[in-house]
Amino acid sequence: MIQVNNVTFAHLRPIFTDVSFTVGEGQIVGITGPNGAGKSTLFKLLMREEHPKEGEIIVDGSIVLVPQEIKYDPILERCLTTREYLDEHYVKEDREIIAMLHGLEMNDIELYDSPHHLSGGQKTKLAIIRALLLEPDILLLDEPTNFLDTKGKAWVARFLSTYPKTLLLISHDLELLDSSIDKVIAINHQKAQIEEYKGSYSQFLKLKKQHDALLTRQIVNETKHVKRMEKSLVGLMSRKSEKGVRQRVQLQKRIERIKENLPPLPKEARGIKVNLPQPHPLSDTPVRITNLAKSYDDKVIIEDLTMTIGRGDKLALIGHNGTGKSTFIKLLTGDTDPDSGEITKANNLKVGYYSQELESLDFTKNLLETVATVKAFPEEKIRAHLAAFLFSGDRVFQKVGSLSGGEKTRLSIALLLLENYNMLILDEPTTYLDVMSQRIILEAIKRYTGTLLIVSHTEDFIKELKPTKALLMPEQKIVNWEETLLEKVSYI
Repeated sequence: MIQVNNVTFAHLRPIFTDVSFTVGEGQIVGITGPNGAGKSTLFKLLMREEHPKEGEIIVDGSIVLVPQEIKYDPILERCLTTREYLDEHYVKEDREIIAMLHGLEMNDIELYDSPHHLSGGQKTKLAIIRALLLEPDILLLDEPTNFLDTKGKAWVARFLSTYPKTLLLISHDLELLDSSIDKVIAINHQKAQIEEYKGSYSQFLKLKKQHDALLTRQIVNETKHVKRMEKSLVGLMSRKSEKGVRQRVQLQKRIERIKENLPPLPKEARGIKVNLPQPHPLSDTPVRITNLAKSYDDKVIIEDLTMTIGRGDKLALIGHNGTGKSTFIKLLTGDTDPDSGEITKANNLKVGYYSQELESLDFTKNLLETVATVKAFPEEKIRAHLAAFLFSGDRVFQKVGSLSGGEKTRLSIALLLLENYNMLILDEPTTYLDVMSQRIILEAIKRYTGTLLIVSHTEDFIKELKPTKALLMPEQKIVNWEETLLEKVSYI
């Protein structure tokens, strides 16, 4: 069981102010809130990696946390094999562990090979399996469906729905566990409060939508009322009598009081628009690929691929994890070399690349400094650009390293869209993002007029983006876009 009593915690700004809640034994609880609201911080407080300024946290029973990404795990580093890391005391049979590896799309992982060379995403998947095998009294999972396609997400949902003990889950795919969730804990970052909703995730969404609509109407009506009072105030300016002055002062105080108590408008109700630079002019065929081939050891990834990417194409890569999408992108960006074949790029091609590994960010700089290293804009213009991606006020002085995964993603794409690249390559740009952030990124990319290549396992994101073509993997076949192509990777 978990008891949180009157907890207050701040990091540059208030994260939680006098919050209390309880999680009962055996409950499955969804944790929701926008990127940067404090979801991962809540888990750190429960794990005692962070400590509240006030209040107390009581955790009764064993507890294990799997963070949203693991790049260094001391337990994994001291293990000689993947098998040793996953099941240190060899309680489970190999076949059980192999079935879990396959469920998380890790068919190529050998149990008795070293895990040290694996990517951050692969290590995170291993940590999820390890935690599930440990079966702690309380399991904390932070975005367990990151790096997974639809099939992998469905496997995680099925497994977690039968978890026999207490489970707290941060995920932007909570609908996968909708029928299993007993309670939703929503973090209201504007008030630094926690709101509890009994019932499923869909019930929470319905109630939240009703609450936000009511709040929006209230704010709009109050704003209109303030404007009417401000007009009255202008009319009172001509009155020089003692009574007139007193009326002006009273009305001014009333206006200030209403403005001060007016809650912020829900972000979903704000009109947010990102102004993109015009891409550099580009020839008709920016990329031509001839007889491309790439293998790793004995496994053929790409074989005799010939294709062109035309100016203005919006190309979606469609296929399960492990079918060669990331390898194709690495070949295009020059991060890896082909075994044979040729990639010919136009002389005026200027490529912007987003990788979900976020390795291009300098975690020691603040947001203003980070943007300034890309574009020598005046501070006012930098602030305006960051505000369009939900970084406003003093947030611009926050260190990049202190941002959540979703906030780092937003910042990376904000930096990418500062430049006039005539081709963008986006590898899973929705990883870590909440629904609101996905919407902002989607609307920005929809206005992009250059050539686009994108990989995303978020079906709604791809549908709204309306690609012109698709490259099917592993078939290596270029086809015109139609939504039915998404069925290829949905439930196979």
